[in-house]
Amino acid sequence: MSRVLVIGAGGVGSVAVHKMAMNADIFSHITLASRTKSKCDAIAASVKERTGVVIHTAAIDADDVAATTALIKAVKPALVVNLALPYQDLNVMDACLAAGVHYMDTANYEPREEAKFEYRWQWAYQDRFREAGLMALLGSGFDPGVTSVFTTYTKKHLLDSIETLDILDCNGGDTGLPFATNFNPEINLREVTAPSRHWENGQWIEGPALTRKQVFDFDQVGEKNMYLMYHEELESLAKFYPEISRIRFWMTFGDSYLKHLEVLENIGMTSIEPMQFQGREIIPIEFLKALLPEPSSLGPLTRGKTNIGTIATGLKDGVQKTVYVNNVCDHEEAYAETGNQAVSYTTGVPAMIGAAMILTGQWKGAGVFNMEQLDPDPFMDMLNKHGLPWKVQDLDAPLAF
Repeated sequence: MSRVLVIGAGGVGSVAVHKMAMNADIFSHITLASRTKSKCDAIAASVKERTGVVIHTAAIDADDVAATTALIKAVKPALVVNLALPYQDLNVMDACLAAGVHYMDTANYEPREEAKFEYRWQWAYQDRFREAGLMALLGSGFDPGVTSVFTTYTKKHLLDSIETLDILDCNGGDTGLPFATNFNPEINLREVTAPSRHWENGQWIEGPALTRKQVFDFDQVGEKNMYLMYHEELESLAKFYPEISRIRFWMTFGDSYLKHLEVLENIGMTSIEPMQFQGREIIPIEFLKALLPEPSSLGPLTRGKTNIGTIATGLKDGVQKTVYVNNVCDHEEAYAETGNQAVSYTTGVPAMIGAAMILTGQWKGAGVFNMEQLDPDPFMDMLNKHGLPWKVQDLDAPLAF
């Protein structure tokens, strides 16, 4: 039993602490902190109503390293679970080092002023965490996170070697709204509008955003258009699995979403460059975020399912084989359990599991770790037990595209 401090009170933070409260044998004391304490209090009330567990709350500006360090020392957790904005990762890592506490997050650091998704800033902390005898676990969400664990599980149990890997992320949910993002609008739009990028034959291949499309028939969702994108786990998978000759990431988008996105891009609303408006400086994408529906409000509106997984081709006993490992999550079932839709659920549950891996000692080490560096088996077992069951399917042939 261990104490944990969770920073971030969005949909993912809400799911994570709900699921932590359902595992009181691991999480004996939970504190939830964010810039807006009232959000934490609302989540704590939901947790109390659903599970009977009391969640402690606090206000914190995660940009303030000294204040975050002071809060960590006051709470005395064994682990800090950072579910705040990716811009704040380095500050929270600094605070964990100062306080002598393990660190975990679900998304890699990116600077506010540039949509740059790279692990190098966090990998640079390797020596500091190792010398402090502390563990920093990066990317314990679904993608990144579970998709890396699926890959490691595939290599350990299903294939002797992996030649190609495709990550397929399908959200078949429908809110009934003309345009909404299923997680933080600012982060979502920065990610979607970034140039595509995939790993092939030892180098990165780049192209314009959302220009390469394929149709795929997703189990329990149906045929969807999916688009080649860059996603952060490609970088770590290419680093830790140099044998893989090609690694790609695909995400589904509906025509209405893309139509609205094109208009918003054309008029400059997705820009991260500051501009002057009525005598004050604003950043267009931050203003747009304020206009869009709050993702945490979409739970009661969303119907349908997500389907996220990995398709790997390689050799097994000298014979080429293609295997598909995936999870299907129902938006309405996720909402019934935690009050949040499936996109938050599929990130918040792995956040809880990653924290459990560290707190129970099933994953341990000193330094900075990505998910694919660790034993997949206990994590995969907990996915099945805590709401994200997975299945393995043999495909007749490699992907034709």
